[in-house]
Amino acid sequence: MKNVLQFFVILLLIGNGLKAQNPLVTDIFTADPTARVFNGKLYVYPSHDIVPEEGIEAPKFCMPDYHMYSLEGGNTWKDYGVVLDQNSVPWGKKNSYGMWAPDCIKKGDTYYYYYPAEPVDKSSFRRIGVGTSKSPTGPFKWEKNYIKNVEGIDPGLLLDDNGKAYLYFGGGEKLFVAPLKGNMKEVASKPIKIEGLPAGYKEGSFPIKANGMYYLTFAHVFANEGYTIAYATSNNPLGPFTYRGKIMDNLGNGTNHHSVVKYKGKWILFYHWWEISGYNKLRSMRADYMTFKEDGTIARVKPTLRGIGAPTIGEKIQIDRYNDISGAKTSFVGGNEPIGWMVTDTKMMSNVRFNNVDFANGSAKKMVARIASGQRIGSMEVHLGNPKGDLIAEFPIKYTGGWNTWQTIETDLLKEVSGMQNIVVVFKSVWGADKIVNLNWLMLK
Repeated sequence: MKNVLQFFVILLLIGNGLKAQNPLVTDIFTADPTARVFNGKLYVYPSHDIVPEEGIEAPKFCMPDYHMYSLEGGNTWKDYGVVLDQNSVPWGKKNSYGMWAPDCIKKGDTYYYYYPAEPVDKSSFRRIGVGTSKSPTGPFKWEKNYIKNVEGIDPGLLLDDNGKAYLYFGGGEKLFVAPLKGNMKEVASKPIKIEGLPAGYKEGSFPIKANGMYYLTFAHVFANEGYTIAYATSNNPLGPFTYRGKIMDNLGNGTNHHSVVKYKGKWILFYHWWEISGYNKLRSMRADYMTFKEDGTIARVKPTLRGIGAPTIGEKIQIDRYNDISGAKTSFVGGNEPIGWMVTDTKMMSNVRFNNVDFANGSAKKMVARIASGQRIGSMEVHLGNPKGDLIAEFPIKYTGGWNTWQTIETDLLKEVSGMQNIVVVFKSVWGADKIVNLNWLMLK
């Protein structure tokens, strides 16, 4: 098993990509993503899965530190590196590899980063600590002691409209909530059990407030389904809550852990999945849009490949298998390419749509494509909106050396295009071949 896991790590390192297709990051394994918007910018604070080095005894979920990310442009995630290492926790057990889901929240001009860790005093399975900074990316000054009277995992923070803050946490049959003091480092009263939640294992408390209602979202293990993302509502941040149902079904019989954030007027569900590693202890964070129905309930979120990316000039335009596609398929990229998705099995007049491409102010003059082909002759046309929309680019397709031998080609844009657009690629072959080209990505330049 160890050799297999190391193989997947090597694949990820080859990729070295921070792409806003799902999964969001492919150079390391990231789980438990907490997303926050600070000063109009989107940040994510995940945990970090690794394969332990030979000879190191570590738990199955091996998690040594935390990274943090921000969304740059419309499609690129910036990694700020390690924000906290397990051996830098002032009160924590060394080499515990148990740095589980964190959270970060801003109050006033200070950012507060909360995290669980195994205490060296063995007083609990996990305690929750906090650090402060004047920047959302740190560095943070870590409190010397954990928060008293709080025992558990998965801190989730809510800062209410009146300035009062609440800490939600716990894992198992019970979840807890406690109001915080003004210093954000102490609880104002003893934590209470959250009432009204369904039976079964629960963790990953993440509260939000929308349209005057308090929503408590959480990971919930149903008897025969495994981990799902569920939610409950209340008119009081302390509850009791009323269970409302699921936001996301179980994904591949692995864990899930999430957060919810409103960014540029749209609600987004962040979560994780392990589909690129093939091992449910090596997970990758993802994101998809989430919507509220008129009655205040949440529509079920379906995982996509494209996620929340809105690629602009100079950023890769990736495929989403849930966009319109006709006569073609999607699969993992073949050959010596970074991990990702490609369009494959393209046939004469097959087509695929790429949503939400930001042409910005119309300054792009060319379009680039990453392709592989075992066919001698063909073409790709790029249209606006639908397969018969305005033709904006045309690529001649030639033999690249095989279906896993990749080349980057470019062509001139045939007209000026600006703003947010959907584009459709139509595949053609002079000889009517059953397979024309594999398409990895497009890019404006």
